[in-house]
Amino acid sequence: MRKVNVSKIREAVKNLSIQTNLEAAPDLIKALKKYQKQETSSIGGILFKEMLENINIARYKKIPICQDTGITVVFLEIGQEVLLVGGEVETAINEGVKQGYKEGYLRKSVVKDPLNRKNTGDNTPAVIHYRIVPGEKVKITVAPKGFGSENMSKITMLKPTEGIVAIKKFVLDTVKAGGSNFCPPIVIGIGIGGSFEKAALLSKEALLRPLGRYNKKKHLADLEKEIFKDVNSLGVGAQGLGGKITTIGVHILDYATHIAGLPVAVNTCCHVYRHGSVTI
Repeated sequence: MRKVNVSKIREAVKNLSIQTNLEAAPDLIKALKKYQKQETSSIGGILFKEMLENINIARYKKIPICQDTGITVVFLEIGQEVLLVGGEVETAINEGVKQGYKEGYLRKSVVKDPLNRKNTGDNTPAVIHYRIVPGEKVKITVAPKGFGSENMSKITMLKPTEGIVAIKKFVLDTVKAGGSNFCPPIVIGIGIGGSFEKAALLSKEALLRPLGRYNKKKHLADLEKEIFKDVNSLGVGAQGLGGKITTIGVHILDYATHIAGLPVAVNTCCHVYRHGSVTI
């Protein structure tokens, strides 16, 4: 049994909260450069150039890539041979968010009550997902999630007989309905299977995959490529102003489901594709 003090988790969450909001990941920069070259729209090309310039400015001036620094979503994978000591892990996570958003001068966007709408003033509480895994390590992933794209996400409960055709139509209809509200080019996370809430979680977890990687299951990789092509034929384009490139990545995760169901969720992320991980 390995002991891990929750103070280490607090520090990791604090540092990742700042890092993910100020510095774009290498896979995002690579993808934007790649699709900038493929964009045939003149205004689309200009927008891709400005996105890359914005990323450089944010990194060197230590300011947020986007003013919406999101609600903080934390994924915690805890090895079953780990004993967490030194306090409550959820308190540590929220303290890390609080410190990160204060020290990083990041916008606090969380309200305590969804109806009364009073801001908590420190971007807490975080949305936390726990998973127990083999081993004696703790992996912390922080994904600040802006709500331009989050508000456009959808879930549906399809009939099994509707199959791939209905899945593709649902994704395309979701993108068309979102238009410029997504702040495209977007990354599309798709969760297929499980139950209502599992499909939604899968769609968000799918957004954590590095850009340029396909699902290891061939039939799902093929579906990712098909949806990618179909979405980029819609003509929504960067910032919804038209163009060839509407999405820079389509990621699918699936799970076993009931014989009578086919849950499908779409969780999208704007061109500021923010997430980072550390392992203790």
